[in-house]
Amino acid sequence: MAGQPFAHVPVLADEVLAWLQPRPGGLYLDGTVGGGGHARLILEAAAPDGRLVGLDQDPDALAAAEKNLSEFGARFIPRRGNFGDLQRHLAALQIEQVDGVLLDIGVSSHQLDSPERGFSFREEGPLDMRMDPDQARTAADVLAAEDAAMLTKVFRDYGEERWARRIAREVVRVREAQPLTSTRQLAELVSRVVPGGRGPQRIHPATRVFQALRIFVNSELDRLREGLGEASAALKPGARLVVISFHSLEDRIVKHFFRDAAIDCICPPRLAVCSCDHRALLKVLTRRGVRAAEAETKENPRARSAVLRAVERL
Repeated sequence: MAGQPFAHVPVLADEVLAWLQPRPGGLYLDGTVGGGGHARLILEAAAPDGRLVGLDQDPDALAAAEKNLSEFGARFIPRRGNFGDLQRHLAALQIEQVDGVLLDIGVSSHQLDSPERGFSFREEGPLDMRMDPDQARTAADVLAAEDAAMLTKVFRDYGEERWARRIAREVVRVREAQPLTSTRQLAELVSRVVPGGRGPQRIHPATRVFQALRIFVNSELDRLREGLGEASAALKPGARLVVISFHSLEDRIVKHFFRDAAIDCICPPRLAVCSCDHRALLKVLTRRGVRAAEAETKENPRARSAVLRAVERL
Protein backbone atom coordinates (compact mmCIF):
# COMPACT_ATOMS: atom_id res chain seq x y z
CA MET A 1 0.00 0.00 0.00
CA ALA A 2 1.04 3.56 -0.54
CA GLY A 3 1.73 5.73 2.46
CA GLN A 4 4.29 7.58 4.43
CA PRO A 5 7.51 5.93 5.69
CA PHE A 6 6.76 3.61 8.60
CA ALA A 7 8.61 5.37 11.42
CA HIS A 8 8.08 3.95 14.89
CA VAL A 9 8.79 6.12 17.92
CA PRO A 10 8.56 3.64 20.82
CA VAL A 11 6.61 4.89 23.83
CA LEU A 12 7.87 4.17 27.35
CA ALA A 13 11.11 2.87 25.85
CA ASP A 14 13.16 2.95 29.06
CA GLU A 15 10.31 1.46 31.05
CA VAL A 16 9.87 -1.41 28.57
CA LEU A 17 13.51 -2.36 28.94
CA ALA A 18 13.40 -2.01 32.72
CA TRP A 19 10.40 -4.33 33.11
CA LEU A 20 11.09 -6.79 30.27
CA GLN A 21 14.77 -7.16 31.23
CA PRO A 22 16.09 -8.49 27.90
CA ARG A 23 19.47 -10.18 28.19
CA PRO A 24 22.08 -11.78 25.91
CA GLY A 25 21.02 -15.20 24.65
CA GLY A 26 17.34 -14.59 25.36
CA LEU A 27 14.45 -15.21 22.98
CA TYR A 28 11.73 -12.56 22.92
CA LEU A 29 8.50 -11.85 21.07
CA ASP A 30 7.14 -8.46 20.07
CA GLY A 31 3.51 -9.12 19.26
CA THR A 32 2.95 -5.74 17.60
CA VAL A 33 6.32 -5.04 16.01
CA GLY A 34 5.16 -2.06 13.92
CA GLY A 35 8.15 -0.29 12.43
CA GLY A 36 10.48 -2.03 14.88
CA GLY A 37 11.11 0.72 17.44
CA HIS A 38 10.74 -1.40 20.56
CA ALA A 39 12.19 -4.43 18.77
CA ARG A 40 15.42 -2.54 18.07
CA LEU A 41 15.84 -1.65 21.74
CA ILE A 42 15.23 -5.24 22.82
CA LEU A 43 17.67 -6.65 20.26
CA GLU A 44 20.32 -4.13 21.28
CA ALA A 45 19.86 -5.00 24.96
CA ALA A 46 20.00 -8.74 24.16
CA ALA A 47 23.19 -8.46 22.08
CA PRO A 48 25.22 -10.22 20.87
CA ASP A 49 23.07 -13.31 20.43
CA GLY A 50 19.57 -12.60 21.73
CA ARG A 51 16.77 -13.12 19.21
CA LEU A 52 13.33 -11.60 18.71
CA VAL A 53 10.24 -12.81 16.87
CA GLY A 54 8.37 -9.83 15.43
CA LEU A 55 4.66 -10.40 14.82
CA ASP A 56 2.38 -7.98 13.00
CA GLN A 57 -0.83 -8.47 11.03
CA ASP A 58 -0.16 -5.36 8.93
CA PRO A 59 2.08 -6.24 5.95
CA ASP A 60 3.23 -2.60 5.68
CA ALA A 61 4.45 -2.73 9.26
CA LEU A 62 6.21 -6.06 8.84
CA ALA A 63 7.98 -4.94 5.66
CA ALA A 64 9.13 -1.78 7.45
CA ALA A 65 10.37 -3.78 10.43
CA GLU A 66 12.36 -6.12 8.18
CA LYS A 67 13.99 -3.12 6.51
CA ASN A 68 14.62 -1.17 9.70
CA LEU A 69 16.04 -4.19 11.55
CA SER A 70 18.01 -5.72 8.69
CA GLU A 71 21.31 -5.05 10.48
CA PHE A 72 20.39 -7.69 13.08
CA GLY A 73 20.29 -10.42 10.46
CA ALA A 74 18.90 -13.76 11.66
CA ARG A 75 18.48 -12.41 15.19
CA PHE A 76 15.23 -10.77 14.01
CA ILE A 77 12.56 -13.27 12.95
CA PRO A 78 9.62 -11.57 11.17
CA ARG A 79 6.27 -13.29 11.12
CA ARG A 80 2.95 -12.00 9.81
CA GLY A 81 0.06 -12.63 12.17
CA ASN A 82 -1.99 -11.50 15.13
CA PHE A 83 -0.71 -11.88 18.68
CA GLY A 84 -4.01 -13.57 19.56
CA ASP A 85 -2.55 -16.61 17.75
CA LEU A 86 1.03 -16.21 18.93
CA GLN A 87 1.48 -19.79 20.15
CA ARG A 88 0.55 -21.10 16.70
CA HIS A 89 3.16 -18.83 15.15
CA LEU A 90 5.77 -19.89 17.68
CA ALA A 91 4.97 -23.54 17.01
CA ALA A 92 5.48 -22.95 13.27
CA LEU A 93 8.95 -21.67 14.16
CA GLN A 94 9.51 -24.71 16.42
CA ILE A 95 9.63 -22.48 19.50
CA GLU A 96 7.94 -23.73 22.66
CA GLN A 97 8.55 -20.87 25.10
CA VAL A 98 10.17 -17.45 25.18
CA ASP A 99 12.01 -15.28 27.70
CA GLY A 100 9.68 -12.32 27.36
CA VAL A 101 6.76 -10.86 25.41
CA LEU A 102 5.88 -7.26 24.60
CA LEU A 103 2.42 -6.19 23.42
CA ASP A 104 2.03 -2.54 22.38
CA ILE A 105 -1.72 -2.38 21.82
CA GLY A 106 -3.77 -0.26 19.45
CA VAL A 107 -3.36 1.67 16.22
CA SER A 108 0.09 2.89 15.15
CA SER A 109 1.03 6.45 14.28
CA HIS A 110 1.78 5.30 10.74
CA GLN A 111 -1.69 3.84 10.33
CA LEU A 112 -3.26 7.05 11.65
CA ASP A 113 -1.13 9.14 9.30
CA SER A 114 -1.96 7.10 6.18
CA PRO A 115 -5.23 8.50 4.75
CA GLU A 116 -5.80 5.46 2.55
CA ARG A 117 -6.10 3.27 5.66
CA GLY A 118 -9.12 5.24 6.89
CA PHE A 119 -8.23 5.27 10.60
CA SER A 120 -8.33 9.04 11.03
CA PHE A 121 -10.74 11.85 10.19
CA ARG A 122 -7.92 14.40 9.84
CA GLU A 123 -7.70 13.74 6.09
CA GLU A 124 -10.12 12.41 3.50
CA GLY A 125 -9.90 8.67 2.96
CA PRO A 126 -11.98 5.51 2.61
CA LEU A 127 -13.73 4.17 5.71
CA ASP A 128 -11.50 1.10 5.91
CA MET A 129 -9.85 0.76 9.36
CA ARG A 130 -8.60 -2.80 8.82
CA MET A 131 -5.28 -3.51 10.51
CA ASP A 132 -5.06 -6.64 8.37
CA PRO A 133 -5.91 -5.53 4.81
CA ASP A 134 -6.78 -9.12 3.88
CA GLN A 135 -9.64 -9.08 6.34
CA ALA A 136 -12.99 -8.92 4.52
CA ARG A 137 -15.06 -6.41 6.49
CA THR A 138 -14.31 -2.69 6.52
CA ALA A 139 -15.75 0.11 8.64
CA ALA A 140 -17.90 1.15 5.68
CA ASP A 141 -19.32 -2.39 5.55
CA VAL A 142 -20.23 -2.18 9.25
CA LEU A 143 -21.99 1.16 8.82
CA ALA A 144 -23.90 -0.18 5.81
CA ALA A 145 -25.05 -3.46 7.36
CA GLU A 146 -25.67 -3.06 11.08
CA ASP A 147 -28.97 -1.80 12.45
CA ALA A 148 -29.33 1.17 14.78
CA ALA A 149 -29.37 -0.98 17.92
CA MET A 150 -26.08 -2.67 17.04
CA LEU A 151 -24.42 0.58 15.99
CA THR A 152 -25.53 2.15 19.26
CA LYS A 153 -23.93 -0.71 21.17
CA VAL A 154 -20.68 -0.39 19.20
CA PHE A 155 -20.41 3.38 19.72
CA ARG A 156 -21.37 3.12 23.39
CA ASP A 157 -19.40 0.03 24.44
CA TYR A 158 -16.22 0.56 22.43
CA GLY A 159 -16.14 4.34 22.24
CA GLU A 160 -17.90 5.26 25.49
CA GLU A 161 -19.82 7.73 23.34
CA ARG A 162 -22.54 9.64 25.22
CA TRP A 163 -24.55 10.32 22.06
CA ALA A 164 -24.28 6.79 20.66
CA ARG A 165 -27.99 6.29 19.98
CA ARG A 166 -28.43 9.65 18.27
CA ILE A 167 -25.40 9.06 16.04
CA ALA A 168 -26.50 5.51 15.16
CA ARG A 169 -29.96 6.68 14.12
CA GLU A 170 -28.46 9.37 11.92
CA VAL A 171 -26.15 6.84 10.26
CA VAL A 172 -29.14 4.65 9.42
CA ARG A 173 -31.13 7.62 8.12
CA VAL A 174 -28.31 8.99 5.95
CA ARG A 175 -27.26 5.66 4.44
CA GLU A 176 -30.71 5.17 2.93
CA ALA A 177 -29.97 8.04 0.56
CA GLN A 178 -26.19 7.75 0.27
CA PRO A 179 -23.67 5.15 1.49
CA LEU A 180 -21.14 6.31 4.08
CA THR A 181 -17.82 5.51 2.48
CA SER A 182 -15.35 8.26 3.50
CA THR A 183 -13.79 9.42 6.74
CA ARG A 184 -14.87 12.99 6.14
CA GLN A 185 -18.51 11.97 5.59
CA LEU A 186 -18.63 10.20 8.94
CA ALA A 187 -16.79 12.94 10.81
CA GLU A 188 -19.13 15.58 9.45
CA LEU A 189 -22.19 13.47 10.32
CA VAL A 190 -21.06 13.14 13.94
CA SER A 191 -20.20 16.84 14.19
CA ARG A 192 -23.65 17.69 12.90
CA VAL A 193 -25.51 15.40 15.30
CA VAL A 194 -23.60 15.84 18.57
CA PRO A 195 -24.72 18.90 20.58
CA GLY A 196 -22.08 21.59 20.20
CA GLY A 197 -20.22 19.43 17.71
CA ARG A 198 -19.55 22.27 15.30
CA GLY A 199 -17.96 24.52 17.92
CA PRO A 200 -14.41 24.46 19.33
CA GLN A 201 -13.68 21.18 21.13
CA ARG A 202 -10.84 19.79 23.21
CA ILE A 203 -11.08 16.66 21.08
CA HIS A 204 -12.90 16.23 17.77
CA PRO A 205 -16.51 15.04 18.36
CA ALA A 206 -15.94 12.04 16.05
CA THR A 207 -12.93 10.74 18.01
CA ARG A 208 -14.89 8.18 20.07
CA VAL A 209 -16.92 6.96 17.11
CA PHE A 210 -13.78 6.34 15.05
CA GLN A 211 -12.18 4.54 18.00
CA ALA A 212 -15.26 2.37 18.46
CA LEU A 213 -15.47 1.40 14.79
CA ARG A 214 -11.77 0.55 14.66
CA ILE A 215 -12.02 -1.67 17.73
CA PHE A 216 -15.13 -3.41 16.38
CA VAL A 217 -13.79 -3.92 12.85
CA ASN A 218 -10.59 -5.51 14.15
CA SER A 219 -12.14 -7.38 17.12
CA GLU A 220 -9.41 -5.72 19.17
CA LEU A 221 -10.71 -6.42 22.66
CA ASP A 222 -11.41 -10.09 21.94
CA ARG A 223 -7.98 -10.47 20.37
CA LEU A 224 -6.41 -8.75 23.37
CA ARG A 225 -8.02 -11.24 25.76
CA GLU A 226 -6.85 -14.12 23.59
CA GLY A 227 -3.38 -12.65 23.28
CA LEU A 228 -2.93 -12.22 27.02
CA GLY A 229 -3.70 -15.89 27.54
CA GLU A 230 -1.49 -16.99 24.65
CA ALA A 231 1.43 -14.83 25.80
CA SER A 232 1.19 -15.97 29.43
CA ALA A 233 1.26 -19.62 28.38
CA ALA A 234 4.27 -19.03 26.11
CA LEU A 235 6.48 -17.63 28.88
CA LYS A 236 9.24 -19.62 30.53
CA PRO A 237 9.23 -19.57 34.35
CA GLY A 238 10.67 -16.22 35.39
CA ALA A 239 9.96 -14.67 31.99
CA ARG A 240 8.00 -11.44 31.72
CA LEU A 241 5.03 -10.08 29.81
CA VAL A 242 4.86 -6.31 29.30
CA VAL A 243 1.71 -4.70 27.88
CA ILE A 244 1.22 -1.08 26.81
CA SER A 245 -2.36 0.09 26.31
CA PHE A 246 -3.74 3.44 25.22
CA HIS A 247 -7.30 3.68 26.50
CA SER A 248 -9.32 2.58 29.50
CA LEU A 249 -11.09 -0.34 27.81
CA GLU A 250 -7.79 -2.03 26.97
CA ASP A 251 -6.15 -1.22 30.29
CA ARG A 252 -9.12 -2.59 32.24
CA ILE A 253 -8.88 -5.91 30.39
CA VAL A 254 -5.13 -6.14 31.02
CA LYS A 255 -5.46 -5.18 34.69
CA HIS A 256 -8.23 -7.70 35.37
CA PHE A 257 -6.50 -10.51 33.46
CA PHE A 258 -3.29 -10.00 35.39
CA ARG A 259 -5.16 -9.81 38.70
CA ASP A 260 -7.04 -13.06 38.08
CA ALA A 261 -3.94 -14.86 36.78
CA ALA A 262 -2.03 -13.92 39.95
CA ILE A 263 -4.40 -15.50 42.50
CA ASP A 264 -5.09 -19.12 43.43
CA CYS A 265 -8.87 -18.91 43.59
CA ILE A 266 -11.33 -17.00 41.43
CA CYS A 267 -14.52 -18.46 42.95
CA PRO A 268 -17.28 -16.03 43.98
CA PRO A 269 -16.78 -14.83 47.59
CA ARG A 270 -20.07 -16.46 48.67
CA LEU A 271 -18.62 -19.96 48.13
CA ALA A 272 -17.20 -21.38 51.38
CA VAL A 273 -15.03 -23.95 49.58
CA CYS A 274 -12.97 -23.38 46.43
CA SER A 275 -14.29 -25.30 43.43
CA CYS A 276 -12.46 -23.58 40.57
CA ASP A 277 -9.11 -25.40 40.81
CA HIS A 278 -7.51 -22.19 39.58
CA ARG A 279 -3.83 -21.72 40.41
CA ALA A 280 -1.78 -18.58 40.06
CA LEU A 281 0.21 -18.46 36.83
CA LEU A 282 1.66 -14.95 37.05
CA LYS A 283 3.07 -12.50 39.56
CA VAL A 284 2.00 -8.89 39.09
CA LEU A 285 5.03 -6.57 39.01
CA THR A 286 3.24 -3.24 38.49
CA ARG A 287 0.49 -2.72 41.06
CA ARG A 288 -0.36 0.55 39.36
CA GLY A 289 -0.01 1.29 35.68
CA VAL A 290 3.29 2.91 34.71
CA ARG A 291 2.92 6.17 32.80
CA ALA A 292 5.29 8.24 30.71
CA ALA A 293 7.31 11.00 32.33
CA GLU A 294 6.48 14.60 31.49
CA ALA A 295 9.59 14.95 29.33
CA GLU A 296 8.45 12.09 27.08
CA THR A 297 4.89 13.35 26.72
CA LYS A 298 6.20 16.73 25.59
CA GLU A 299 8.39 15.03 22.98
CA ASN A 300 5.77 12.46 21.94
CA PRO A 301 2.14 13.47 22.72
CA ARG A 302 0.91 9.92 21.96
CA ALA A 303 2.67 8.79 25.13
CA ARG A 304 0.24 10.77 27.31
CA SER A 305 -2.39 8.04 27.25
CA ALA A 306 0.03 5.07 27.40
CA VAL A 307 -0.17 2.75 30.43
CA LEU A 308 2.35 -0.05 30.97
CA ARG A 309 1.68 -3.14 33.07
CA ALA A 310 4.04 -6.06 33.64
CA VAL A 311 3.86 -9.58 35.07
CA GLU A 312 6.28 -12.47 35.60
CA ARG A 313 5.58 -16.14 34.96
CA LEU A 314 5.71 -18.26 38.13
